[in-house]
Amino acid sequence: MKVSATPIRFVLFPSLGEVREHVRVDLFGRALSERLGRKVVVEFAPTYELLESELVAGRVDMAWATAEQCTAFESRGRAVLRAVRSGSWSYHSSLVCRADEPLTLASLKGKRAAWVAPRSTGGHLLAVAHLRAQGLEPDTLFAEQRFVGTYRRALNAVLDGEADVAATFSNHPDEHAMRATLATYVGRDERRLLPFSFTGATLSDGIILTRRLSATDAAALESILTRMNTDGAGLEMLMGPFRVEGFVRSEDGRVVAPPRSTTRSGEYLVAELDADTRCRRLWSPTGHAFGRALSGAEGSLLVDALGDEAAGPLLPLIHAVLRGSAGGRQDYRLEVAGETRSYVAEVTPHEAAADEGQGPRLGLLVRDVSGLRSLEDPLYRLASFPLLHPEPLLELGTDGELRYANPAAFTAFPDLVARGDKHPLVYAALMWIWRGAPAGEPAPTVHLDGRYWELSVAQLWDPPGLRVFSRDVTLRKQLEARLIQSDRLSALGSLAAAVGHEMNNPLAFVLANLSYMREELDRLKGSLRDGGGARATELDGVMEALSDTLEGATRLKHIVQDLRTLSRKPPEHQARVEVQPVLEHALKLIRGELQHRARLERDFHELSAVDADEARLSQLFLNLLLNAIHAMDPADAATNVLRVAAYTGPDGEVVVEVQDSGKGLSPELLSRIFEPFATARPNSTGLGLSVSHAIATGLGGTLRAESREGRGTLLTVTLPAAAQLADPRTLLVG
Repeated sequence: MKVSATPIRFVLFPSLGEVREHVRVDLFGRALSERLGRKVVVEFAPTYELLESELVAGRVDMAWATAEQCTAFESRGRAVLRAVRSGSWSYHSSLVCRADEPLTLASLKGKRAAWVAPRSTGGHLLAVAHLRAQGLEPDTLFAEQRFVGTYRRALNAVLDGEADVAATFSNHPDEHAMRATLATYVGRDERRLLPFSFTGATLSDGIILTRRLSATDAAALESILTRMNTDGAGLEMLMGPFRVEGFVRSEDGRVVAPPRSTTRSGEYLVAELDADTRCRRLWSPTGHAFGRALSGAEGSLLVDALGDEAAGPLLPLIHAVLRGSAGGRQDYRLEVAGETRSYVAEVTPHEAAADEGQGPRLGLLVRDVSGLRSLEDPLYRLASFPLLHPEPLLELGTDGELRYANPAAFTAFPDLVARGDKHPLVYAALMWIWRGAPAGEPAPTVHLDGRYWELSVAQLWDPPGLRVFSRDVTLRKQLEARLIQSDRLSALGSLAAAVGHEMNNPLAFVLANLSYMREELDRLKGSLRDGGGARATELDGVMEALSDTLEGATRLKHIVQDLRTLSRKPPEHQARVEVQPVLEHALKLIRGELQHRARLERDFHELSAVDADEARLSQLFLNLLLNAIHAMDPADAATNVLRVAAYTGPDGEVVVEVQDSGKGLSPELLSRIFEPFATARPNSTGLGLSVSHAIATGLGGTLRAESREGRGTLLTVTLPAAAQLADPRTLLVG
């Protein structure tokens, strides 16, 4: 028969913990998939109401449901399997208060109640029905009623004084059973709580097998679930998500006997042996072990009862325990009925009773753990995720206490432990939670030591805390900055083109008229002086003001030219240009300013030629060198260093680095360094680096800036090497 490839959808009501339940439930789903031979996908419903709507709509194959939901759907599903806890498939609810402020039903008036959820049986419905049966209406009885989501939160609300009473389920209506339940939620704090009133019983919550399942699949699942904790398959721990010992089927409000298993049970063997390995007692739930019937085997040697192959791995362990008088354990594999199975054997010594007058006895327990072993590989893969995850991962307490950090976190943030909750990453995560950010809202991005870290924060409930994933998005931020810069430059370029066009003609008139006025005044001044007039000196002030005006207008003309350079590429005469001579020429031009500012360090290597306009390339280098010189304070000329390096990159590109030892730039200014008019110097137009960036990108290259406050700035130009000329011989046609 062909096995269906469609997965079985198993939906559970909202998690009563968070992390622990999710992990346990994932393992439970894997175990069901393994034993059923069909994928079972497990998911949590965010609310009880949504779970019920999915059941009503027929979109669920299996559902872990409340007691009321199980009862409501009992006649509509394939089967309802009730949970068994402490040997009982029904349970009660108990009202709980603080031990130092004991309450009774008669003293509940005006108190505050913390319920789990509106559809929670043990955490709300049973308690409310119990109060109403006593003639107490909760809506008028309590001063405040609120739903907190889980049993743990409800009990903690009482412990913290935020509520006076809560309700939780109890397997049996007595204080000892109730205290065992309380301890599973609040640990040793259970002694601070007092159960003071128990409700009547209701059938337990459990698993609904719906009619979306075929009758065959439903029968197989029922068999697996009702026998999972009793067939010796080593899957007891998988009952953890539900805090149960097993499941039983219910019909019309009563429990019926479980069906016979339609799947292979694991071996489960218990024996008592004497020193000669003779079986004093021998028992298995099925009456068979390793393909042999066990009836009549008591009194025979173990090897005769089980056969050589099955007893072989057990005998060395038994003899070792006899010699050492201490218990022993052994994992081994065995071929049974053509299938390799995994087993665990445990041998425990104990003395025989004095009246028996015989030597030591051994207890032997053999369990088939093949089902559990089949889950270990995926379990180890899950457990290894934090260790192998390449990005930093943290788990924090709600106070910022570092509970866990993976190796990548310690590598990226070596001061994580030392700085504690003052570490920027931890502080940002706490701020995100404390300000009540809604689910799905992105967490902040932290800028730390020159790198950007994008946080993803998840709130944990069991125990309360935060899980923080951090991803290095420095490259993305740089790309985003370049895109934003390109958009800004494009907009500014359009503006610059318009402004330059409008200013250019009036500016030409102003310059021409200023030049004409200066010439005429010079002539007039000369005439007055030749005529012996005393008023010639009165024109000196006018001439000085006119010269300053002409100088300012000339500077304005240069700014307009730079703006036009940003807005459009001027005509270029590209050719193969050797970079080093151009760079050397630029260094000569700045020699006068450099000698009063800093010491020059050169590191030049062999360079490829580039395709460029030599004049524009010279302007590029000159702008970068002047920017670096002006970034350094002349008062520190003795220690200032201008480092210029030129080399060929790994892909043949030309790389030129210009580094100063100035004060550096703030992150905010660094992000805008190539924008027009962005400058840290009050007497600068802020266009030099913008023009340089336009020239570099116009030549097909890049211009990058790195800077840290107090450590100077590094500007790196990368230009593609000139295209290789074709060998003339390759152009000949034979």
